[in-house]
Amino acid sequence: MEPLRTVTLAMTGASGAQYGLRLLQCLLAADCRVYLLLSSAAQVVIRTETNLELPDELEDQQLVLAQRYGANDDQLVLFSREDWFSPVASGSSSPGSMVICPASGGCLSAIAHGASNNLIERAADVALKERRQLILVPREAPYSAVHLENMLALTRMGAVIIPASPGFYMQPTTIEEIIDFIVARILDQLGIEQDLMPRWGED
Repeated sequence: MEPLRTVTLAMTGASGAQYGLRLLQCLLAADCRVYLLLSSAAQVVIRTETNLELPDELEDQQLVLAQRYGANDDQLVLFSREDWFSPVASGSSSPGSMVICPASGGCLSAIAHGASNNLIERAADVALKERRQLILVPREAPYSAVHLENMLALTRMGAVIIPASPGFYMQPTTIEEIIDFIVARILDQLGIEQDLMPRWGED
């Protein structure tokens, strides 16, 4: 059965790999096809912050993640940082939505200034130029004036900034619930049904 929609998910070297991995799990569970882009720094952060050990080869990484999160055949596709022939590199075939979670300060800067030095930056550039949905989830503290100016510039270009700043009015009792708070907000922006967190005013 064909997935309902395709979403590009990129993970960069900011802390908060758990947010990106949980989002990946939820997107696959929602029957989305996911084009996954992992920076070299993101792979270091994943090893540092989680118990997930990704192999070196791209095909093996795809197999490990597909098995871990129960992806169907062809539902999860990984692309290397210089795969300029991938669908996300062109406005003629890139998905309608892209999420960068977590998004590093360097990633914000490169996208805000149109650097396109790797596939993550190029895919985001495509999303902006094609007026498609681009969501960035920065995880930094404190923000410098550079970070804030780049986020303002990206917002003015049409991107949505969702800082990894979870709320606590739901009275979370586990780290997983704190992670789900942010992931739920991302899924809401994507228009994907989620039951991770009730919306304000709901029981």
